[in-house]
Amino acid sequence: MPFFKFNQGENTRSDDGYLGTVLQVDTRRVLINSEDEHLTRANIGKLVVLRRGTVDDWLIGMVDRIVRQIVTTDAIDGEQKYEGEIDTLPLSGNAVTITLVGMVRWNAEGSIHEFTRSLLDLPDIGQSCFVLKGEFLKLFMNLLVKKGNSEQALEIGKYALDPDATAYLDGDKFFQRHAALLGSTGSGKSWTVATILECAAKLPSANLIVFDLHGEYRKLSYADHLRIPGPDDLDATNSELLYLPYWLMNCEELTAMFVESSEFTAHNQTLVFQDTVFAEKRKLLALQGKTEVLNSFTIDSPVPFELDTVVAEIRRLNDEMVQGTRGLKQGSFYGQFSRFLARIAGKLNDRRYGFLFQAPNELHTYESFHSLAEQLLAFSGKHKGIKVIDFSEVPSDVLPVMLGIVGRIIYYLQFWMPDEKRHPVALVCDEAHIYLPRDKGNPNQQRALDNFEKIAKEGRKYGVSLMVVSQRPSDVSATILSQCNNVMALRLTNSNDISAVKNMMPESMTSFMEMLPVLDVGEGLIVGDAVLLPSRIRINPPKEKPLSATIDFWTEWSDKNVSPDWALAAENMRRQRRKRT
Repeated sequence: MPFFKFNQGENTRSDDGYLGTVLQVDTRRVLINSEDEHLTRANIGKLVVLRRGTVDDWLIGMVDRIVRQIVTTDAIDGEQKYEGEIDTLPLSGNAVTITLVGMVRWNAEGSIHEFTRSLLDLPDIGQSCFVLKGEFLKLFMNLLVKKGNSEQALEIGKYALDPDATAYLDGDKFFQRHAALLGSTGSGKSWTVATILECAAKLPSANLIVFDLHGEYRKLSYADHLRIPGPDDLDATNSELLYLPYWLMNCEELTAMFVESSEFTAHNQTLVFQDTVFAEKRKLLALQGKTEVLNSFTIDSPVPFELDTVVAEIRRLNDEMVQGTRGLKQGSFYGQFSRFLARIAGKLNDRRYGFLFQAPNELHTYESFHSLAEQLLAFSGKHKGIKVIDFSEVPSDVLPVMLGIVGRIIYYLQFWMPDEKRHPVALVCDEAHIYLPRDKGNPNQQRALDNFEKIAKEGRKYGVSLMVVSQRPSDVSATILSQCNNVMALRLTNSNDISAVKNMMPESMTSFMEMLPVLDVGEGLIVGDAVLLPSRIRINPPKEKPLSATIDFWTEWSDKNVSPDWALAAENMRRQRRKRT
C-alpha cells in the first residue's frame, strides 16, 4: 500500500495538497513551478513530498522561498513578459524553492517505512510536488517520533508543525559532535539548558559540568553544587568550595600570571622563574620517593611546590653581589627582578586570587590532586552526575584564569585515563562570549581560550564534549563554533548574531534561519547531526526552573511594600560575597 496516497495521474491538480511540478533540480534544491490557485498552499517552513521514481519512496523537502510571478503585456508587440528573479527560467506560474532534507523509504526488511536524511535520488523534471498536511503530516511526524524515541533519545519538546508530535534529539550525537545553544536575552536559553540537565539527570551515570556565571542553576536539587571561594571563604574547607591551588597552573599560565611580556627583562624573568619552579617540583618528588614520576615529569605536570621558596630564590638573585677582581660586584641578575617580585607580591596578597594562592595547607600535598579529580569528575556514590560550578561572585578579571584551569584539568584527566576506564563528560559553557571571545584579549584570557579551543578540536576523541551557550554568537570564538555540529538557535534579533549563526549552517539551510527574529520565547530552530529533521521546536519547560527570570520592572515599580537593604548590599560589595541575610 502506498505510504502517501496522493493522486499521481491526470487528476493530480485536483488533489488538495498539490503544489506544482518540478522545473529545476540542484544538488539539494528543487524549483517548483506553481500556479496561482495552488500557491497559497505553500508557506515558509512547510514540508512537501515528491515521489522518487515509480517506487513508494518519497523525497521530503522544506519550503524556503516563494516568488510570485507578475505577467505583463508589452504595449507594442503584445508579447507576455515575466518579472521577477527566477534564474531567467520561463514559468507558466510562480516559483517555490524547496530544500530537500531526506526521504521516506522502505527499511531493510521491505515492509515498514522509515525516514532517512540520505538522498538516494533526485526528483525528475515534471514530477508532481505535494504539501504535507492533515493525516499525511501526522503520519510523517509519527515516523520521526518513532525513530527518534530510541535508547539514545533526549526528549526536547514538540514540533511546531505538529504540536502533538514529540521532538527527540539523539543524545549520543548531540554531545559527540559538540553543541551550540544560541539566543538573545529572554529567549529561553536557561530553560533549555535546565531541560537538558533534567533529562540527563535521569541517566544512572550521567556526567555534566555546568560553568554557571550568574548563579542561575544553584538551586537545582539533582545537582552537586561547587563554588569558587571568595575572599571571606579563605581557609574554609567545606565540600562545596572548589580551590584551585597555583601549582595546578601549567608553565604558560604561571608565566602569563606574573611576567609582563613588554618589560625589557621579561626573557630573564621567564627563564629564571621556570627553572626555579622546575627545581622545586623535582625536590618534592624526590622527598616523596616518587621515582617513576621523577624520571618523566615536566614543568607542566601538576606537582605541588612552595611558591614562597621560589620567590625567595628569585629575590636572592635580584640582590646578589658576587666577588670580583676588585671586590664585590653586582650579580648577573642584579636588579632585574624588582618589578617582577613586586608583581608576585601583589598577586599573593590579593584576596581575589585567594582560590589560587591562599588555599588550605592540606591542598598542597601530593595526594590532594587525586581528591580534586574526584571532586570534579566523580558521578557515583555520594557524588551526583550533574555538577554546577558557581562562578557568579568571582571578579571578571580573574574569571578566565579559573575557567581555563578547570577546563584544561578535565581535558587532561580524560586524556590520560586508560581507554577502558574513560567515562565521557560534557562541559556546559554558559555565557561563553565572556571567556571564549572571538578576539583574544590579555595573556590570561588567551590561555583560557586556547584550552577550550583544544577541547573543541580534540576533546571528542577522549570523551570531552562542549555545549556552548551564548546570547552573542558573533562574539564567540569562531574556532569553537565551527566545531559545533549541532545548533539550537532561539530568538535572535541582532544582525551580526544572525549572520554568525548562518555561517554555521550549510548553504541550503541559511534561508531556514531567516525565522530567528520571529521565534516565540522557548522556541528554537534545531539543525545538526542530533536531529532527524531541521525543525522548529517548542522546548519543554523544565520542572525545576533556573533563577533567570527577567525582572518585571513595571510590576515591581507598582508595589508599595518595598524595602531594599542598602547596608547589606554595601557589605556584600566589600566582602565580595552575595550573602542573603
